[in-house]
Order: sequence, then C-alpha cells, then structure tokens
Amino acid sequence: MTLVLCVILLALVFEYVNGFHDTANAIATVVSTRVLSPRQAVALAAACNLFGSLWGTAVAATIGSGLVDTAVVTTHTVLASLLAAVFWNLLTWRLGLPSSSSHALIGGLCGASVASASGNFSVIHWTAAPTLGHGPEGLWYKVVLPMLVSPLLGLAIGFAVMGVLLVLLGRWRPYRVHSLFGNLQLVSASLMGFSHGTNDAQKTMGIIALTLFTATRSGLFDDLPAWLDFLHCQEFTVQTWVKIVCSLTMAAGTAAGGWRIIKTLGHSMVKLQPVHGFAAETSAAVVIQIASHWGIPLSTTHVISSSIMGVGATRRLNAVKWSVVERMVWAWAFTLPATAFLGALLAWCMALL
Repeated sequence: MTLVLCVILLALVFEYVNGFHDTANAIATVVSTRVLSPRQAVALAAACNLFGSLWGTAVAATIGSGLVDTAVVTTHTVLASLLAAVFWNLLTWRLGLPSSSSHALIGGLCGASVASASGNFSVIHWTAAPTLGHGPEGLWYKVVLPMLVSPLLGLAIGFAVMGVLLVLLGRWRPYRVHSLFGNLQLVSASLMGFSHGTNDAQKTMGIIALTLFTATRSGLFDDLPAWLDFLHCQEFTVQTWVKIVCSLTMAAGTAAGGWRIIKTLGHSMVKLQPVHGFAAETSAAVVIQIASHWGIPLSTTHVISSSIMGVGATRRLNAVKWSVVERMVWAWAFTLPATAFLGALLAWCMALL
C-alpha cells in the first residue's frame, strides 16, 4: 500500500514537472512578442491548462492500456517508468532543451514493461488493426508515426498560415498589424494552453489509473476500510478524483514557469512578432486538438517548436537559427530510447532488491 501511494505521489511530481517543463509550449511566443509579461503569461497558461486537462480521457486510455500488456505491469514497473521520465525531464530542462515529456513517459513505461516481462518485447502493443469506432492502435500508430508526422504538420501548417497572413496583410501598416495580432495572440495562446492540457495532463491520469487498476487486480486493496473505496479500479477507468488532482497539479507546475525553455523557443530559435506568434500557436493548437480527439499522446513540444520554425521560415530560411534546431532534434530523437533504457534499468534494479 505504501508503494502504491509513493507511485501516485511520484506521478503527481511528474505532472508538476511536466507543467513547468512544458509551460513554454503555451507561452513562449506570447512572452517573446511582448504581448504579455512572463507573470501574466504563466497565469493564463495555468488557467487554460486546468480547463483543458478536464476535457476527455482518450489520451489517458492510450497511456494506461493501449501501449503495453497490463498483465505484466506491476507497481514497480510504473515506479521505474516515472523515475526515468522525471529524470529525463529535469535533465533536458536544466539544459534548456524543449524535449517531450510525453515520449519520456512512454519510453520509460515501455522499457520498464519489457524488463518486468524478463526481456520479452512482445508485451509492447506494436500495432493493432482499426476497430469499429476506433482508428489503428498500438505504439507505432499512436506514438512513433505521430512523432514523425506531427512536426512536419506543424512546420507545414505554420508556414502556410503565415504565408496566407502575409498576403492578406501585405498593405497594412505595421502598427495596425501589431495592434490586431497582439490582441488575437491572447486567444491563440489560450487555445494553445487549453490544447496542452487536453493532451499532456491526461498522460499522468492514465499512469495513475493503471497503478490503481494493477493494485486492485493484485488484491492489494481488498482489506481497505470502506472510506478508501475510491482507490479501487475494477476496470480500467479514469476516476473523477484522479482528473481533478492531476489538473490542479499541472496548473500548479505551470504557474512555476519554465524560463530556460521559454528562452530557447521564444528567443533563441527565431525572432517573433505578434502575427508570427498567432500563426504558430494557432497552427500547433489545431494539430494537438486533432491528436487529442483520437487519443494520440502527442508531443506538444514538437508541434509548437516546428510551427515556430515554419512561421520563421516565411521570412527567410536563415531567419531560423538552425543550430538551435539541431540541438532540439537530437533531444527529440534520443528521448524514447534513452528513457526506455532508463526505465528498463530501474525496473531490473528493483527486481534485484
């Protein structure tokens, strides 16, 4: 029982770290364009994340039951995956790299599950055919393919939206453009914060639901007093209290801010004006909302970063500081394998104790 509570606590730590690690996803552009001060932007992102995280559970279901065989998952498995994800998030945050919290958690879960199954890779749900009312399932369709496609979509849509705006606003005076899109960017930043909540917050909800389901299945909660009945999870569901606690935790983490990554996204990669920020945030939010609808645990970091690149490239290709982009891409590429290795290593170590 103590171990289960420790895992839930660590999951909330991950949610908190995810909040301040990925705060930049929603507010980097609105800060860099000086539409809002950092304090105002963080408050806006925290509020929007809170509302977004209460919207649906499709992503939570994918994390908790759609990627690995739950029969091999134990409390130690979940603990190892969370430790791997938290370590990677803190490392990349310290380096100022906008890596993916989503892929860190997924990599840790897959690696720990394989280790818990004594090296049997078949416990990972690699692919599954579409069923009535559902699209293709499995790690390939829900994680790997979106990881490759979503940045390209963000890049292309950001470039296209900004290109259309340049044509439409070609004869406008600069002060009118800045004034209009300074206001519109408040809307796009809010939408981006809401989208971040609908996708990222649900990942921890799925992990906690998986922990409770595993503990209930093993009989760990059989002797609990009646007032603790809310911990039982007979079928895989995301209980209301889990949604509320995760939502509040992410909002608190968001309020803590993530200035290192804000600097990378909003200043180091490309110089932005309000119209650029609006185009990037709107493009990214559309992609993320589509993914959330289909239960795809997308990397909001990948999408907003590539949208900013696409928007910046409309000015000229060398407007984007590609050396910064290169560092980010390496962080993206290493996240899944690095956290899978860490998750497996931690799970093996726990098995020896």
